[in-house]
Amino acid sequence: MSRASLDKDPHEVASMFDAVARRYDITNTVLSAGRDRYWRRATRAALGVGPGDAVLDLAAGTAVSTVEIAKSGAWCLAADFSVGMLHAGRQRPVPKVGADATRLPFGDDVFDAVTISFGLRNVVDTSAGLREMARVVKPGGTLVVCEFSTPAVPVFATAYKEYLMKALPRVARTVSSNPEAYVYLAESIRAWPDQQGLARRIEQAGWSQVSWRNLTGGIVALHQARKSF
Repeated sequence: MSRASLDKDPHEVASMFDAVARRYDITNTVLSAGRDRYWRRATRAALGVGPGDAVLDLAAGTAVSTVEIAKSGAWCLAADFSVGMLHAGRQRPVPKVGADATRLPFGDDVFDAVTISFGLRNVVDTSAGLREMARVVKPGGTLVVCEFSTPAVPVFATAYKEYLMKALPRVARTVSSNPEAYVYLAESIRAWPDQQGLARRIEQAGWSQVSWRNLTGGIVALHQARKSF
């Protein structure tokens, strides 16, 4: 298995991420021209957590995002359904657990906040995943979704789509341990809803006060929401 299909079979997706785990972080930094660090900092700031808070970092991969959130002083748990990704980040000093976003192994109202970065797009049932996140977060708790989106300037959006389908896979061949996985990445980004479309999905899953802001011209969008009391 070198890449998953857009059917997003959980076993295929997990296997694909297992295969890219070894060079995942460096590949992302190269492909984003270093902007991945800025996106992680923006996610931490949007969460607004601190000492005494418990945060679930879902689709955490190698836990590089979890370590960033932990700088806030909050207790942070890295969860991912790719055991290979968690193993690749085994040296990072945060707790880790294998977990399926559609069937989280936690009780109700456990966390003060939940976040998922560049992972919601890979969940086989997005709505089920968002409902599960709402279930495990305390009333009044926060959701932050950091995900690829649609550039705000139409001309730039067209150029970006060309980059995704042509340049990105070529660049990935030079740095990734499984470059075919980045063809899936490009396809899944193109098929993903825009900012407003994702906001509707979040609302339909039971979250309230949904808002978003663009990062890097809309290449990435940061969606925030609250769980009602």
